[in-house]
Amino acid sequence: MTSAIARSLWVGAMMLTAAGAANAEPITAKIGVMSDMTGPYADFSGQGSLEAVNMAVEDFRAANKTVSVEVVSADPQNKPDTGAAIARRWFDTENVDLIIDIPTSGVALAVAGIAKEKNKVMIATTAGTSDISGKACTPNSLHWVWDTWSSSHGTAEAVVKSGGKSWYFLTADYTFGTTMEREASEVVKVNGGTVLGSVRHPLGATDFSSFLLQAQSSKAQIIGLANGGTDTINAIRTAGEFGLIAGGQKLVGLIVFINDIHAIGLKLSNGLQLTTAFYWDLNDKTRAFGERFAKRMGGKMPSMSQAGSYSATLAYLNAVAKSGSAKDGAAVVSTLRANGAFDDPLFGKTTVRKDGRVVHDMYLVEVKKPSESTRPYDYYKVISVIPGDKAFRPLSEGACPGAL
Repeated sequence: MTSAIARSLWVGAMMLTAAGAANAEPITAKIGVMSDMTGPYADFSGQGSLEAVNMAVEDFRAANKTVSVEVVSADPQNKPDTGAAIARRWFDTENVDLIIDIPTSGVALAVAGIAKEKNKVMIATTAGTSDISGKACTPNSLHWVWDTWSSSHGTAEAVVKSGGKSWYFLTADYTFGTTMEREASEVVKVNGGTVLGSVRHPLGATDFSSFLLQAQSSKAQIIGLANGGTDTINAIRTAGEFGLIAGGQKLVGLIVFINDIHAIGLKLSNGLQLTTAFYWDLNDKTRAFGERFAKRMGGKMPSMSQAGSYSATLAYLNAVAKSGSAKDGAAVVSTLRANGAFDDPLFGKTTVRKDGRVVHDMYLVEVKKPSESTRPYDYYKVISVIPGDKAFRPLSEGACPGAL
């Protein structure tokens, strides 16, 4: 009798276990790539970021069949209100769990607030403001790749230490440019350099001649470009035409993407120094990713933002699998933060801090001369490695509520 009862109980337990497994909800994750698909940032984010996310999903699914992943995309037209409307629709009615890329700072800050409100996740890989991991940080937001602090501080310190002591700034006359100039100037002075002056230009300037003549006459060793996008491209082109580099001065771009260099060409951009978080020709892993990406993107190599979209998506999906669900955004981000240092396939040793800042090495690079380049996108030579703990703002200085 006892044996029969035990057998009956065992069979019942097995049936309950099987029923529980059958009724368990599958793990699903839906990713929204919010990117500039047609505007001024499309070349270094846009379709390339969407492709990078799709590549990460493919690689994740090849190794992990437990999570079902869907990817959608939209263009916020670089407008915070449009980005916010897309984020609310995605979160409220389309079951999106993660919004990634985010082309501008204003859009990113708007989306970050909504992600916190809806307990979803935002990972910025293109937007630059360091407020994302500072005063506007949230338990649901991460900032991958770069930020305004790393661009101004990391670049300026590395250049001064490599001998660029005297600076003159060419600055876009709006908050982004003036903030970059101010922060970089502080670093130059702290490290024993001098700032000989600066000149402001309007956003979208078409003629940089007078501005660069002032920079040239300053005799500064370094002309710091505190601008971005087409302003940076036009400034570099004009500097090349004026012979600033041939005359011994160096241009330093505080935020330049490899796509900008490709658009300008090595003839005019050679000698430019800049900081980047990623270069496709750094090592075997980055080369393999770059070549695979290029095959899917008509020969274009990935920007650091596009590489970041790949790495961030892969790390996010691994955290979802570990958490068992994508529905609690703060829990997924907490899982990422709890990982400690990990070996990212494209960025090397990486950590996710409590304030949402993703920390890894940065690289001070110099653009090659045409004679030094052997093929398209063979554009950089690494001058120095900026360790992650030096490349990004210290946690104690970020003013992230509750991070300390």
